[in-house]
Amino acid sequence: MKNTFGNNISLTLFGESHGEAIGAVIDGLCAGIEIDEGFIKEQLSKRRPSGNTDTPRVEMDEFKIVSGVFNKKTTGTPIAIIIPNTNTNSKAYNYGIARPSHADYTAFVKYGGNEDYRGGGHFSGRITAALVCAGAILLQALKGVGVKIGTHILCCGEEKDTSFSVNSRDVEKEIDKLNARENEAIPLLSDCSDKIREVIRKASENKDSVGGVLQTAIVGMPAGVGEPWFDSVESMLSHVLFSIGGVKGVEFGSGFEMAKMLGSQANDVFRYDENGNAYTETNNNGGINGGITNGMPIIFNSAIKPTPSIAQKQETIDFLNKKNTTLEVKGRHDPAIIRRACVVVDSACALVMCDLLASTYGTSVFKRGIK
Repeated sequence: MKNTFGNNISLTLFGESHGEAIGAVIDGLCAGIEIDEGFIKEQLSKRRPSGNTDTPRVEMDEFKIVSGVFNKKTTGTPIAIIIPNTNTNSKAYNYGIARPSHADYTAFVKYGGNEDYRGGGHFSGRITAALVCAGAILLQALKGVGVKIGTHILCCGEEKDTSFSVNSRDVEKEIDKLNARENEAIPLLSDCSDKIREVIRKASENKDSVGGVLQTAIVGMPAGVGEPWFDSVESMLSHVLFSIGGVKGVEFGSGFEMAKMLGSQANDVFRYDENGNAYTETNNNGGINGGITNGMPIIFNSAIKPTPSIAQKQETIDFLNKKNTTLEVKGRHDPAIIRRACVVVDSACALVMCDLLASTYGTSVFKRGIK
């Protein structure tokens, strides 16, 4: 089972939803990067359930860094993080009944009944807490070289937020706004949180769930990062994004809308600014040409499916007894995971950006800077 991602800087995730603990190991970060545990706690709080739009299961995520950090700085050796599970309810899970759109059946087939099925086991969204914890460390490394990442809800159900700007400076300000949150639990660029909460509330009242689309922007990445073909920026980002259980689609820049355009409309015209820096007047390609960054903001959308656990009666199978049956999912579940997924996407992208920068400039780039 492959649980490690990255070439020069790698991340390994471990643990199960109802096991003793979950955790992560980061390998490849150079020594001397300052670690702010307060920031890690802030990032974890963005993923934590909040109010009636999220699951009632609340874990405090009291993480512990057990190696790789000394005197609040990285040592250059693997960074191991452990997060105990303290609020589990395994009785709610009936083994053998395949929950629709979950990994119950596929895990049974792959592992022959030896998998930890409680709460979805290793396939659970609970594991993303470890990803966020590790991602917070990687985001701190990126901040040191001027790279910022931000994600907002572009749409939830039929309700829509505004898109990121084209101008790099404006996008950076928008990312700063998202990351500050200003006591607003739902990351948005416009004032539509009440409408989105209402979409989620209605789905919950109907014992249903709702999905949506996230939009992510990355600024500060220099031009010339990435490899053509199999290690392109799009390939690496898509790989890690599809590792997040709820992601079912990814598009860069204008994405599928470009299929409706003429070449004269889709092409991003290059220009030089007054300081001799190249830029494009539009950003339909999402800051990437030939799999390599062009210096513009990297912008992409991720489609998030509705939470598969719903309280309605559904048809399914009993894979132990090989018969058809019905199921009403019990337990504690989100009517929408999209809000909590924003920081997860940021964390996954931080891993890719760190790995790509290390590939181009060496693993010590986060100490000496981009040159």
